[in-house]
Amino acid sequence: MLTHQEIKRTLEAIQGKRVAVIGDYMLDRYIWGNVRRISPEAPVPVVEVSQDDLRPGGAGNVVLNLISLGAKCSTVGLCGDDLNGRDLIELMKTAGAEVDGLITAEDRPTTIKTRVIAEDQHLLRVDRERTDNVTGSLETKLGDAAVAEVERADAVILQDYNKGALTPQIIRRVIQAAQQRRIPITVDPKHDNFFDFLGATVFKPNMREAESALGRRLFNDPDIERAGSELLLRLQAETVLITRGAQGMSLFTPNESSRHIPTRARKISDVSGAGDTVISTLTLGLVGGLDGERAAHLATLAAGYVVGQVGVVPVTKEALLTESGD
Repeated sequence: MLTHQEIKRTLEAIQGKRVAVIGDYMLDRYIWGNVRRISPEAPVPVVEVSQDDLRPGGAGNVVLNLISLGAKCSTVGLCGDDLNGRDLIELMKTAGAEVDGLITAEDRPTTIKTRVIAEDQHLLRVDRERTDNVTGSLETKLGDAAVAEVERADAVILQDYNKGALTPQIIRRVIQAAQQRRIPITVDPKHDNFFDFLGATVFKPNMREAESALGRRLFNDPDIERAGSELLLRLQAETVLITRGAQGMSLFTPNESSRHIPTRARKISDVSGAGDTVISTLTLGLVGGLDGERAAHLATLAAGYVVGQVGVVPVTKEALLTESGD
């Protein structure tokens, strides 16, 4: 557990630290409204729209969390040469992020996820995206931008949503550059590149991602123990952190017993963006001087806050201090 004063000291230590967030950026659109009737055309609700919001999503939400906690952010990823891409860049600028590493791809659309919410109920999501890996000169350009940002960062987050920005070649270049500078490298993976993230400081899959990568179900604590040990060995990671939803997180480090960190969520309204919050807060905890276990406790506090909110929202310094319970 972390005390109120430890959290306060950590938050003070991370102010102004620079994190390079490299990965899949997207735009989240929220259509809010009310349902008062069923459509005569099909047995579906008719949503009377009251509000229409655009927010940075994916790696962009990681950036929002970092900035909300007082860090500086460099962004490296792709957007399309379209209105959604221009909206995304403008939103990132408005949030205070540096966007020189957001590269416009003329032949790819900006990834956009549209969510329809009525009376705090998530009714529908519509995705527009392209998910094949970047290649050729675009891959080289993106890799060069990523390495350049690593060179001036205090930490690196690789945020993978399998939308094509993180190729095996770019992953290797980024991790090698970060290792040479001896700065923390944290990874939020998806299944396509799962075993390409060799040598990370913290590798953070959720249960479903770990099961998919290992090709087996993880039913109980002994299953989790074996999975954590196998992932440590295969990924050559300093730490593996498996997030387990309502069951909290399990932390694994070489030559030490596993540690279980229970959830701090008081209520669950929406789990969207919880993983983004965990990787953001965990990384800043490491930058602020916490070890892996204590940084994971900080991330648990942050996740407990955001899952109690409707929609994807960043955690704040005030929320973390309040969640500490002091």
